[in-house]
Amino acid sequence: MGGKNKQRTKGNVRPSSSGRAAELLARESGVVPGFVGFGSSVATERGYVPAVHGAEEIDSLVDADFRLVLRKLSKRDAVTRLKAVQEFGSMCEERDAEVVKGVLPYWPRIYCKISVDHDRRVREATQQALEQLVLKVRRSLAPFLRSLMGHWILAQCDTYTPAASAACRAFNAAFPPAKQPEALSFCLDEILNVLQDVLLKETADTLSDPQSVSEEEREAKFLRMITSSFLGVKRLLTLLPQADRDALDQRLTHLVSPAKFWKYGKHKTPQVRGAFFEVLSALCQFTPGLVQAEASRLCPAVLLSIEDTDPVVLPPVWEAVLHVLSSITDCWTHVNPKKGFFPKLWVLLREGGRGLATALHPNLMPLLSKLPRQLTEPNMDFYSSFFSSLMQGLSGERAVASPSESAAIVTSAVECLRFCVLHNAGQDEEEERIRVMLISQQLLPLLDAALGNSALQNGPLFLLVTEMLVSWEKRAGLQGDDDREDEGDVVFRRLLADFWEGLSRLIVRYADDEEADPKALEGVATLLQVMRHPERANRKRGQNKKSVKICFSDPDDNESADLEKPPAQAPEELGDERTTGFLRTQHFEDTVCQLAQLCLVHVNEKRSERHLVFLSLLLRSFHTARVFTTLVESDEKMMKDGEQREEVAPSPLKNPAMTFLLDRVVSWLAEEERADTEHLVEMMFSSLHCCSQQETTRILNHVTTMDLKWRIILQIIQRVSADTAALQSCRDWLKGSVLGERLLGLAEELCKAGCSSAPSASSKNTHSWTLISLVLSQHHNNEPLIGAVYLEKILEKLHSTLSETKTLSEAGDLEPLVSFICDVASTFFSSVRDCLLLESAEELLLTVFQLTAQDQTHTRMSDSLLAKLRGVCVAGVEASVQHSDHDVTRGGFLHSAALWVKNQLLTVALDIKSLQVLVLAARGLVETVASVCRPGSALLPRFFSLLTPGQTEWTRMRQALPPQWVKRPLLSRRLRTDVDSPSMDVWKLRGSSRLPAHLCACALLGSVAQTAAVAPADQQEANLSNLKHTAAELLYALQWCRESDCSSATAAAYRRLLSDWSLAEGLDGPVPLKELTETLYSRSLEHGGLWSLTLNSFIQVNDLPASHSSTLRRLYRTADSFFPLTQSGLSTLQVLCPTMSSDDRETLVALATAGIINWQEDDNVCGCVSVLLCCLETNTPVEEEILQAVMASMMEWRSSKEDWFLFNSDLSKASAARLNLAVEMMRFLSLLVTQSPSVLQGGQWDFLLCSMLAWLETATENVSSLWNPWVQLFVCENAALIVKLSDFFTSSPADVLETLPSELQAEWRDFFVEGIYNLLLPLPIKITDAFPEPDDPLFPLAVLRSVGVALTYAPVQQLNQNSLPPRFVADQKTNLPEAQQTLLNTLCPLLLFKARPLQTAVFHLLDKVMPQLPESDGDGDASRSEDDSDEPCLSPPASLMAVLSACEELCQSILAGLQVGDFAVVQPLSVEYSCILGYLLAWKLLLTFFKSSPSHLRVQYSLHLKRSCSLNKLLLHLFKLMPENPTLPGQGADAKETRTFFTESLTLAVDKSESVEWELPHLACSVYYSTVQDLPAMVRLWWNSQEKRVCAAVEKFTIKYVSPVLSAQEISSVHSSTQTFDSMTVKARSAAREVIATYSVDDIFIELVIQLPQNYPLGSITVESGRRVGVAVQQWRNWMLQLSTYLTHQNGSIMEGLALWKNNVDKRFEGVEDCMICFSVIHGSNYSLPKKACRTCKKKFHSACLYKWFTSSNKSTCPLCRETFF
Repeated sequence: MGGKNKQRTKGNVRPSSSGRAAELLARESGVVPGFVGFGSSVATERGYVPAVHGAEEIDSLVDADFRLVLRKLSKRDAVTRLKAVQEFGSMCEERDAEVVKGVLPYWPRIYCKISVDHDRRVREATQQALEQLVLKVRRSLAPFLRSLMGHWILAQCDTYTPAASAACRAFNAAFPPAKQPEALSFCLDEILNVLQDVLLKETADTLSDPQSVSEEEREAKFLRMITSSFLGVKRLLTLLPQADRDALDQRLTHLVSPAKFWKYGKHKTPQVRGAFFEVLSALCQFTPGLVQAEASRLCPAVLLSIEDTDPVVLPPVWEAVLHVLSSITDCWTHVNPKKGFFPKLWVLLREGGRGLATALHPNLMPLLSKLPRQLTEPNMDFYSSFFSSLMQGLSGERAVASPSESAAIVTSAVECLRFCVLHNAGQDEEEERIRVMLISQQLLPLLDAALGNSALQNGPLFLLVTEMLVSWEKRAGLQGDDDREDEGDVVFRRLLADFWEGLSRLIVRYADDEEADPKALEGVATLLQVMRHPERANRKRGQNKKSVKICFSDPDDNESADLEKPPAQAPEELGDERTTGFLRTQHFEDTVCQLAQLCLVHVNEKRSERHLVFLSLLLRSFHTARVFTTLVESDEKMMKDGEQREEVAPSPLKNPAMTFLLDRVVSWLAEEERADTEHLVEMMFSSLHCCSQQETTRILNHVTTMDLKWRIILQIIQRVSADTAALQSCRDWLKGSVLGERLLGLAEELCKAGCSSAPSASSKNTHSWTLISLVLSQHHNNEPLIGAVYLEKILEKLHSTLSETKTLSEAGDLEPLVSFICDVASTFFSSVRDCLLLESAEELLLTVFQLTAQDQTHTRMSDSLLAKLRGVCVAGVEASVQHSDHDVTRGGFLHSAALWVKNQLLTVALDIKSLQVLVLAARGLVETVASVCRPGSALLPRFFSLLTPGQTEWTRMRQALPPQWVKRPLLSRRLRTDVDSPSMDVWKLRGSSRLPAHLCACALLGSVAQTAAVAPADQQEANLSNLKHTAAELLYALQWCRESDCSSATAAAYRRLLSDWSLAEGLDGPVPLKELTETLYSRSLEHGGLWSLTLNSFIQVNDLPASHSSTLRRLYRTADSFFPLTQSGLSTLQVLCPTMSSDDRETLVALATAGIINWQEDDNVCGCVSVLLCCLETNTPVEEEILQAVMASMMEWRSSKEDWFLFNSDLSKASAARLNLAVEMMRFLSLLVTQSPSVLQGGQWDFLLCSMLAWLETATENVSSLWNPWVQLFVCENAALIVKLSDFFTSSPADVLETLPSELQAEWRDFFVEGIYNLLLPLPIKITDAFPEPDDPLFPLAVLRSVGVALTYAPVQQLNQNSLPPRFVADQKTNLPEAQQTLLNTLCPLLLFKARPLQTAVFHLLDKVMPQLPESDGDGDASRSEDDSDEPCLSPPASLMAVLSACEELCQSILAGLQVGDFAVVQPLSVEYSCILGYLLAWKLLLTFFKSSPSHLRVQYSLHLKRSCSLNKLLLHLFKLMPENPTLPGQGADAKETRTFFTESLTLAVDKSESVEWELPHLACSVYYSTVQDLPAMVRLWWNSQEKRVCAAVEKFTIKYVSPVLSAQEISSVHSSTQTFDSMTVKARSAAREVIATYSVDDIFIELVIQLPQNYPLGSITVESGRRVGVAVQQWRNWMLQLSTYLTHQNGSIMEGLALWKNNVDKRFEGVEDCMICFSVIHGSNYSLPKKACRTCKKKFHSACLYKWFTSSNKSTCPLCRETFF
């Protein structure tokens, strides 16, 4: 075939080569030959699908898609077949009928094959597809019906139920029920052929291909088809009409005559046996002639198979047994019953049906009815064996374990016994003996066993016996009015007498026993109760009872019973006997009276509690006058002296029930030691059934006043509540004063005991609390159980007790008491309708709500108790809302709750926890109300309006907010205000843990409004106003929190709380945006300040300029409406100015300029300057003439109003308005410098610069006043002006600078710069001296930030020549000039000050001077003599090292708990953050200093670092500060290259205040990168000395993030290096990380290849040999070793190492000899030449090499000549 593994082209329908060959043979010979090894008969088999004849013909008839699907159906894979069948069904449903009809000629063969597929899913899908095909083609299926019907019947009987159901649906879809017999008759022969072939011819190997199907699957298919075939025969017989059945005898004879057919009765598979017996039942039912002919084989096959107890086989076997007995009259002639049938039956019955009693035993009574009398003779022995075996089955293991099995056996036994009694109801002696035997030996022993067995008591036995007795009484004539007596009456009366005599002896034996079993006594009571009220037991078992109607035939007609009826049906006489009836025989009541007397004797004489309980059970059903009379008479006989009873009613008492109750029951109740009294209470109500209502009331009042235990009263009331009749008869007692007063006293006693006693005492009162709960919650016909007056008094007492818990919570543990009250209240609220009509109930509910709305630290309640209180509150609120859904009534619960919550908000200082509890309680209340009230109800809006404070209260709460919020917007230029600044004491106040009332009110109202979802469109205007005010105030509170967030932890916690409640952005939804905008604008215009900031935030969050520009324009209408200016109007204008049109801003410019020019007439010059600045900041075009006019006016102020400028003033005495004016002038001058410098002329520049310097001098003189935010603003704006000027003069384009006055730049550079920084440089020191505590609320952090930014512009020359006060440290070794040393000593300690702006500013200042510092060290440690053997060591700047030393210890303590590789999360701007930041900045400076040092000094500095171990500590700290994944945050997912902290440089901006959380990790990465770049040798040395785990972590991190960047930079530095060497060239290869150095001099040529390792710089650099010419091998090796040593041990770049190596080689060629220790001319560390010579051999050595030689060898001899070295 070839191409086995090639991909099949989709849609290719051309047959393969074998298919074409078959087609050719068919055309030539006319037939398709069979395959090799098979006969030609293969093509006739039903499961065989022959090769397609005439492919072209089929192609023209069958749709291509159908053709492809039909071919898939012949595939071996089950999944492929399943999908193909499903696809076929879908196509039949979707395609046109004509297209589907083309498939019909080929469908039957395929269906016959796949309908019996091994896979059940395929079979089910096949039937579903057949249904779709039938629905589509309808009548067109008829020509192909005969080839389908046989397997279709098999499919309808498939053992897989879903497949069978699908086949039946398809059959019903094809044929209506009336047409189905006709269709089956039409195909009868074909069906029988298929069924007969399967049953008689086929085997497992012929049904399936042995080569492709496993043995297990073949066997399973064979068994399945055998089963389906049997069931198919049964279905065929069932559906065929009677005429066709008669014609079937001949065909069915061929089926049943072979011996193979009868062998199926003994088949090993239960399914096959079960189907076989079902077929036999059908044959008996529908073909009596056939079964009569085959009786000799049929009867033994059925009757001798009753021992087959497989669950699948037993039901059809017994069905067949009954059909055989009914159909074959001489069946017992073919079977020996005495030897073959009955022994098997007895064994089966003794074993209880072997777990199948529910299927077996219902057939026993029909079996008895069909047994001929000659088979049962002798009858006594037969019945004895039958019932003995039956009763023995009850004791079987499965019957004991299964109630259904036991019930089936009992039911069968009683029914069979009834049948036998009815069939032996004659007068002859034998029948009499049989009846006596059945009663005495079978029925009574069965009852005796049941009395001691609870399983049998709960079964149907007692009811069945009662029904049997009722039927006997009917037959005895005791149930009707007919007094005629016949023979049957005498028999059954005697039978009843015998039964009652035996039963009486039986139960008296149980009762007359001092040690009687309580379960047996209970069984006796149950039996008598069922006999007394059989209808109750019948109702109880009615739902579980099988609906099988069984009747008995009359004894006289048994012989002529209709044998045509199904055997499970019998005569209908018992159907009427099973109707509910009562036993009317006198024996019954006599037995009960006898038992009652016995019980009373045992109780009185022996105080038997079990007999007292039994007596109670008896009286519950037998509370008749005769029984009570018997008890009283018996009691009087036993009381010889006649005890006197208490007089309650006039004596003598004529009612025996009342007599028994008062004489006996009440006295038993009063016994103190009695624990269980429920049966006595039940006995009391049994007695009260025989009493009148007046007697009942008097008796119960008497019992109530007897001071009985409250448990008994509770049981009495519970018993009354459970019975409607008892409620009616006891109504007067329940409503009366006797019970009411007793219950009220009980409530007072319980509350008093709960407040004073120990917790354990409260648990003893459980019954008492349950009693209170019961009388409060139980209502009947919407009336309270007890009197309404007493009900309200009890509620008042509970409320007063609960209210006192707030004051008593400190005195004792009241939780049990509160818990009991909760249980009572919850039951009362949830079960009593209109319970809130009582005023005391509303007060109780309000107290419960108050307890749930207060913090647990105040109420001291547990979580469980609080949850219980919340449940009580929910139940009460639901009841309250259902009562008053229309409105909130004054004084009602909702009204009082709203006022209480509002009072809590306004008067109580709440913390976060208390607010959270209060809000959750209010939200829970609103949620409950919303869930109960009707849609559109005004209840919630009214409640919300009561919660909302008035405008006066809102104003008072806003004024009470702390004013510290002003500082942040004022210093960030978002707010202009000139209110008088509060005193220093106000700014000193730190945040309190208590929340302001305004914040609490906003949080609660916002949460309530959001929860209630109050829709203003459907409500009144007042409600909309409340919502608007609430939404505005909430935005105001949020803005206050934003402005106070940095300084107040409480404000931050409050914002988090609002975020959790989805209120972080205000109240969304309830208020229209337009109305809320107008409200905020009016508040801002009226009050300014924080309202203006709120309006600004609202505009930005909602993007109003873009979406609602017209709304904003309508707010102010025209720009001139803001004039004359007010402070609040100015604040509002500052907010709206960016959203105004250009025309409006031009109008504002004109008005402001007019006010500035006419400054003598305008009192608010500062406001006009502010308006002008607002317009300029929004890029409003302003003519230069206007700016010059404003500038001229300011210069005029300088001459006439100099005090406005505050030069040389005491700023602590200046008002906020004056400070604001100076600030606005600074801002204006800054704008001129940046936006319009061309406007300024020479004199104006002088005015500007001199004013700036004067203001700076004023600022430096008023450092102590910087606690004032307005003074801070003054200094900040002055510093900002300096920054703008510095930036202008240093960064402006040349063409701009050319337009300046000629001498201006020189004056700036020579005079003003020096003046500025002479004043500015000492300012941070003055500030830190005046304010040493950075966490102080007065600390001027903003000033440090602004001054720090200005200091970063300080020139290096000015820093080196600073005028700072001299500051030196004793014993400090330094070579620096005094100015530089003073600068270091002054600024370095500030690196540790806890203020980030100051730390970064100091870093920038020192970073500028660090490169100049190494120049002062010159040639290094000059104090050491040349003969000193130790290596020279030089310390970096001492002041910087002192900072490092101090920081190391702090960092060690901070990071002590972490290991290398763990990332330390440091809280931004904390003390730890500042410490680590200062440490890293100091190292950053030190590395800058090291990098700027020459090579020989770098060696000495590195040696100092090595000895101090500072670098080792740094590296350990860095690997705790660098993140595991140092990816730069904020990158997009589509970024081409991942940026990290190593690829991006760090910008330490002084004024950076946001996103500082990543600054420390980035700085740590930057320091590590600088360290490995500038100190690679020391890092490599440290890495090699670490333990394995640390080495692995460091190397992994470095390889992944650092080495690629550093290697690329090293290679790039070689490329871009401008350093040139004589006689040497250097080239780099980026891809290979290689550097190639070529050295040539004269005839010598050397090429070296330097290879950077993957873990550079941790790994050593390898030096490989290139080409060499004219160099000896030894010398070449020495030079390679030298270069490798230089690159490995020197702390520098590759270029520096190459330069050192070249110098070494040059010296070698100049004649300088190598040091014979290191074999190098130039020392690898200190770059010195060999100078120490041996006096003997004259060889010279490096000093450092000799030192190492002497220390390592412990000798002082020359390394070469071994003579003593002098």
